[in-house]
Amino acid sequence: MQPRKIVLVVCSIVLLGIMLWLLLPPAVNSAAVVPTTADAIARGQYLVTAGGCISCHHGIERETEISGGLAVETDYGNFYAPNITPDADTGIGTWTAQDFLQALQHGRTPSGSFYYPAFPYRAYAGLSEGEVLDIAAYLMSLQPVVNVVPVPEVPWWLTRWVMAGWNRLADLQPQPGNGEEYADELTARGAHLAYHLGHCGECHTPRNSLGIPDMSREFAGAELGDEVIEPINAEALADWTVDSFDLFLLIGLKPDEEFAGGDMNEVIEHNTSKLTDADRDALAAFFTRQQHAPVAP
Repeated sequence: MQPRKIVLVVCSIVLLGIMLWLLLPPAVNSAAVVPTTADAIARGQYLVTAGGCISCHHGIERETEISGGLAVETDYGNFYAPNITPDADTGIGTWTAQDFLQALQHGRTPSGSFYYPAFPYRAYAGLSEGEVLDIAAYLMSLQPVVNVVPVPEVPWWLTRWVMAGWNRLADLQPQPGNGEEYADELTARGAHLAYHLGHCGECHTPRNSLGIPDMSREFAGAELGDEVIEPINAEALADWTVDSFDLFLLIGLKPDEEFAGGDMNEVIEHNTSKLTDADRDALAAFFTRQQHAPVAP
């Protein structure tokens, strides 16, 4: 074989390997089904609440619905929260268990393309299969709502397939938690809520020029559109206690007797105020863990 042909074959094999590495659909449990039991639906309802889904996906006309349409303005364009009611044409009515697993754990659409990270799938990737399927059970139990949501308004070059490379670059960065070990189950539960279900870092961690969270400044505050997101790292919470953080999650009151503002009001109203006492305690234990950690001798 001529050298030129050998080089061409090798380059083609390498290119094919890169394409497969970037685009190959993730493996999910092909035997999984969306549960329909009352217990699964009830668990899913709580997970949807704890996950803050209502804060973004609530309907424009009726906030009790999660038919989408809310605009999220970013430096990379405007994104619109989709309709996640089980309407077959404008929502998720045709989704299978595998579609839910691929979406929440891998950021892939039912057609195989990619979601934009305005949808916090990289945080939701830490959810268990059971949690994802319970969420699916609740969403599929809702009344379908017809609502056509606008498509994202992004630069011409920012296609969904660009996200394939973006995800791989994000994989190279330190991941939330960085393998941190926790002193007790309560704090570990708080970490799961903060990093994954509640996806706190999606708003409170600044991003680099590519829009990837800068984990060297985890929870150090950020900007979202015109809104400044406050830091919630150890330094910012130095004067907070477990009780004061718990109260903040319940009613939005800070230790300085000021109330939360901006989008955090939505999060508290639709999300943290509806958590169980145990889960609010867990989040408080996680975010104030530096304050109550034992001092090394």
